Amino acid sequence: MNTKQSILKTAKATIQLESKAINNLSELLTDDFANAVELIYHSKGRVIITGIGKSAIIANKIVATLNSTGTPAVFMHAADAIHGDLGLILKDDVVICISKSGNTPEIKVLVPLIKNAKNKMIAITGNKDSFLGQQADFILNTFVAQEACPNNLAPTTSTTAQLVIGDALAVCLLELRGFSSKDFAKYHPGGALGKRLYLRVNDLSSQNQKPSVHLEASLKEVIVEITEKMLGVTAVVENEKIVGIITDGDLRRMLSKSDDISGLKAKDIMSNNPRLINDDAMAIDAKEAMEAFNITQLLVEQNGHYVGVVHLHDLIKEGII
Repeated sequence: MNTKQSILKTAKATIQLESKAINNLSELLTDDFANAVELIYHSKGRVIITGIGKSAIIANKIVATLNSTGTPAVFMHAADAIHGDLGLILKDDVVICISKSGNTPEIKVLVPLIKNAKNKMIAITGNKDSFLGQQADFILNTFVAQEACPNNLAPTTSTTAQLVIGDALAVCLLELRGFSSKDFAKYHPGGALGKRLYLRVNDLSSQNQKPSVHLEASLKEVIVEITEKMLGVTAVVENEKIVGIITDGDLRRMLSKSDDISGLKAKDIMSNNPRLINDDAMAIDAKEAMEAFNITQLLVEQNGHYVGVVHLHDLIKEGII
């Protein structure tokens, strides 16, 4: 077997092994999972998630997922907790401890301290009979038969299982909270995903110049306006209302067809039925309109009056495309 075949064989075996472990997780779910979700949902405090080693990395990811979907969460490293960070845990907080074995020295020191403070504790562990499993109020069993590591040592399958259980927790809580796309946008205002949900056409068009000419504008005036405003287009406006549009393409087509252009006016060049969009429409709607009509800009109106242009480049700049 050549090197490439060997690599692909190992990769496929890893994926298949971890897939099997993930599928088995659904068989390990008990009422403890539902009780843990309800505990967090009804809690007046936050979720404190702790672990050590690779489990700490997974804890960080679960914290990020919970925070972004409406459940306040804080990461606390298990080793640091017993050296001062235990003060992170407040009276009403729910603590989630993540440990494959459930028997690490740090966990054995930390768990009694949490219990003494009378905080409710959820264990995510692959060993329900461990010290952690025996002390926890609820156990989320992430048992895996084998790590993907050929030596069955490096946390691979086990951390994948922990991650999946964390996602399951987050999604269940998300549904209980009725977490909507608007809520998602509120927690993701700077990301491309969030922008798709909250960014409006006016947020983009207001940053652009507002090219416009009147019906009787000369060809030179049209060219100067398109050139100066740098959007490849100008609206043709009468009484603040859009009556037409002239694009770079319209100019090129006109020049290729006309021998005498000296007397041409904007009204002779313009397209009479420009594609329009309201300024309060979502930016994603502008993207879909451009794709549907195979164009790169839309004229923007507000209450029937011309207010600007939204360009394909605006959408690309904001990560909408």
